[in-house]
Formats: sequence, C-alpha cells, structure tokens
Amino acid sequence: MSHSQAESVIKNIIREIVQECAAKGQTVSETMAAFVVKAIVLDPRNGFNVDRTLTKDDVQKLIKLCVDRLLDTKSPSLETIKMQVYFDMNYTTRGEFLDEHHRVLESRLAPVCREITDSRARIAEELESLYRKIVSYVLLRSGLGSPTDIKVVREATAALQSIFPHTELGTFLSLVKKDKERQLKELTMIVTGIRLFNKDCGKGGEGIDDLPNVLKEAIPATTKHIDSELQSSREMIYRYTALIEDMYSKKHKSSLLDLNQLKEALYNARQHEALLNILLSDVITCAQQLDVMDKQYGAQMEQLKATVQSKTAIPTAQVYPLFISLSKLWNSFQDEIVLLSVLSNITANLQPFLELHEELFPAHVIQPLLSDLTVKSDEERIKDSTGECVNPLDFRSQEWYFPETTANYDRLPIQYHGFCGFTIATRDGLLLPGNPGIGTLKHREGYYVFSSKEAASRFAQDPDHYISLIGEKAKQCAELIQLLELHQQFAAITPYSQTNLRQKVTHSMQTHGSHMRRENFSQVYLPKQVGTQTKRDGASNVPKPQIFLSGLRGCGLSKPTNMVKVNLTRDVEES
Repeated sequence: MSHSQAESVIKNIIREIVQECAAKGQTVSETMAAFVVKAIVLDPRNGFNVDRTLTKDDVQKLIKLCVDRLLDTKSPSLETIKMQVYFDMNYTTRGEFLDEHHRVLESRLAPVCREITDSRARIAEELESLYRKIVSYVLLRSGLGSPTDIKVVREATAALQSIFPHTELGTFLSLVKKDKERQLKELTMIVTGIRLFNKDCGKGGEGIDDLPNVLKEAIPATTKHIDSELQSSREMIYRYTALIEDMYSKKHKSSLLDLNQLKEALYNARQHEALLNILLSDVITCAQQLDVMDKQYGAQMEQLKATVQSKTAIPTAQVYPLFISLSKLWNSFQDEIVLLSVLSNITANLQPFLELHEELFPAHVIQPLLSDLTVKSDEERIKDSTGECVNPLDFRSQEWYFPETTANYDRLPIQYHGFCGFTIATRDGLLLPGNPGIGTLKHREGYYVFSSKEAASRFAQDPDHYISLIGEKAKQCAELIQLLELHQQFAAITPYSQTNLRQKVTHSMQTHGSHMRRENFSQVYLPKQVGTQTKRDGASNVPKPQIFLSGLRGCGLSKPTNMVKVNLTRDVEES
C-alpha cells in the first residue's frame, strides 16, 4: 500500500470513529480520534503489526477498540490524552501567538483599509466621509477606545487634524495603494502617541485603560491562581506515589485500589503539572517584559515632555519619532495583555481533565490508606538522596556530568522530563524525580538523571536495555510518549495515524513562573470578518502551511476567551 493509500485508509477510519462516537452521544474531534488510533495500534496487547497492511478485519477491530476507548468515562489515561491534545491544539510559543494575533488583526482591518485606499472621493461630502473612515481606522488599529464612542472619536479626530488636516486628503488620494497603507499605519502611530501623551498630561485619554497598571495587577493574580493549581496537582502526585510504592511492597492493599488505574491517575496529575509549568514559564516572561517596557515607556514619556516643554513650535522630524516610539511600546503592553488572557484561559481549560480524581480516588478512601505512610514531596525525595554521588572513575567508558562542575548545566537535554529512567523501567512506569547531584549520565545524545546512586549505577551498566523497557511501557500507556518526551524514540515506529496528528509545539522542559489577568482590558473593537480567507499560489508544488488562531481578542466580560487553533493547510493531493 502506498503512502497516499495508507493515509486515505486511516482518514476513513478516523471519520468512522468520529461518526460512531457521535451516534452514541459523544462528540470527538478527528485529532483526538487520530491520537487514540495511534495509542491502540502501538499497544502490543492489541495485536496490530505496524509493518503490515491493515486487513478489513483489522480495520473493524481497530474502530471498535478506539470507540470503546473514547467512550470510557472512567479512564484517567483517556483524560490525559485529551489534555495533551487540547494543549497541542491551543498552545504555541509566545512569538507564534503574537505573530498569529497580529495577522488576525491585519485581516480584520483589511476591509476598512481597502475601503479607504480604494476611495475615489472628489466632492466635499465624499471627502468628509473618507476622513471619518480614516479616524475609524486609526481607532481600530490603535485599540484605544471604540469608534462608536463620540468622546473617543472627537479626541482622535482632533489629534489626527493636528498632523493630517483635511487639506492633505488630495495628496493622500494621489498616492499609490502601498504608500496609502504605509501612511495610514504611520498616522495611527503618531495619533496614538499624541493621545497617550495627552493622557499622561491630564488633557485627554478618553477610553484608554491604564494597561501598565492592569498588567501589574494581572500578573501576580495569575501567578497565584496557577500556583494554587500546581499545588493541588502536586499534592495528588505525592499521595499517589506513596500509595503505589506501598502497594508494591504490600500486595494485600491491591484489593482496595486498582494499581494500574492509580498509575494512570499519577500520569494525569504529572502531565497537568508539566503543562502548568510551561504556562508559568511564559507568565514569568510576561513579567520580565513588563518590567523592561514599563521603564522604557516612562523614559520615553519623560523625553517627550522635555522636548515639547515651553516650546511653541517643534519640528515634526523631531517629535513624530517620539510619538511613534511611544505607540510601539503601548502596542507591546497590548500584546502582553493578549498573551496573559490566552495563558489564563488555557490554564482554566486544563482543569476539567482532572475531574476523575475525586470520583475514582475520593478522600474517604485514600486518607485511611495514607495514615501509616510517609508522603514525600519531590523536593524531600531529592533531599533524601543528597550526598549520594556516583564515582565517574567506576564508569571509565561513560561520561558523567554534575551541576556544580558543568557550565550551562540547565541547558542539557535531560531525558524523561527529569524522571528517573531506571525506576520507570524496573517499577512498571513509576515516576520518581531524578536528582542531578547524584550524577547525570550521557548516553548517545541523551542525558539521564536518577533517584538514587544504585539506580544510576545499574542503569549505566546497560542503558539501551532500560531505554527499550521504557519504550515498551510507553507503547502500553501512550500518554507517556508526550509526558516523558519520547517523540524521537517513537518517530520511526509511529504507525498509520501519524499522518493525521499534529506535532507538539513544545518539547523542552521549562521552568516555573506565574500570573493572572483582569477581564476588562480589551480595547480593540474590530468589525466581524466577512470576507473569505484565500491563499495565493506560489511557485512551489508543496502546499504552504497555514494556521489560523481565532478568538485571540477575547470575549469581553461576558465569558472567557475561547481561542481555537485551526490547521488550514491543504493536502498534497489538492495542490
């Protein structure tokens, strides 16, 4: 079977899975169905051979297994996969978020801009109408107040008239389209700078929120919220880990809890923790950006005041760049607001994927089992192994690294998301934090940390054996592929469903951070998108990747932002 035929078969399988789930009252996205197809085929217990073409019976068996899995309402594993799919579909890097956000704004402004640049106004009424459209464009582009608010419109009109009087319309209309677009953007920045300057001087600023202070309130609040979510997940993690360890040594407790289900719940909480850490890292970046921008904005405002102070006439070449610079800084504040809104909403939308914990492992069942156990945090476990250290001389054919003697140690690509590989391999997937102080083993291109000196020594004796065992465990629990960052290990054997799966945006382990936002800071009131989005063909025969993010501007006070990432890339066969 050719690649295109295999892709067509798997797409049909995915569509049938989605339809069967819908018929049974469960809405499932094609992406989610594709992920479950991957999980079912990878699991050797299901009897599929990734190197063999699917028979008709294979297809029917695969569809049934996938539908049953997707309809399982008490599976922590399924909830973890849903969480991973949601995050993949809705999260990207800060730079890509902002690039898409700006592209969306440009596309929404395009009809207004086109109406201005295509104008052939001649008589007084037409010219007056054109000028009002320019004012509206300036307000829409700047995001400083609504073009339907008369006070805002008056203020913006006065600022625009000071730099672009009606008499300039003739010259504007004589320009080519590109120059008109360039001038509109420049006028927007200058008007924005003027209005911001007037607000700071107490002479205007109608409809302009104090974004720096909004951010200063929003960031700590977001931090507190995400930290609280993290703490809740970590408490579950520590309890589950203690119970699993105890169940290994005291088999009689296995009758009270389902060990496999408990491990799946552990993976679910660990995945939630990992994703929150990514979001917190981004919020920390927002805080750092705010600190820099706030200082720059204050300095720029002071420079502007010094320039115009007690002067009746100032050369435009001297003052306009200052207004433009002020406008660009303000745009950066707006970007941070958008980012905080997105990060906060993603955080809130992760929570439903943890709802099974209370149902499957309620407090009245768990607490009695924990009464005689010591529940340790990750930090306490690492502290317990402090002082243990491998002797590199005992492993002359291998390289060992230590935090205190390795430059840029924090940049090493630590495997398994920092969990002990030996424990994962030998204790049926148990996740324990590795202690870098014990020693970090370099094997091939990977770096491995361990929970004890003994674990490090035994893993080092045959790394490939333990790496293989971890791969086999991940085939049985597909959520581990993403949680343990095993994408490269599985790249060569990912089966039929690979063609329908999105690549994960983030691969590296990120640091802690935090934030919060207020709901009342959207300042842009853009018209609805009424045109059809189209793609211009280039010289290449390969389809140009296209991703569209909708909902970035938020929904105001009435409901939370619902940002959706849509892949608009055409199939190769369509190009």
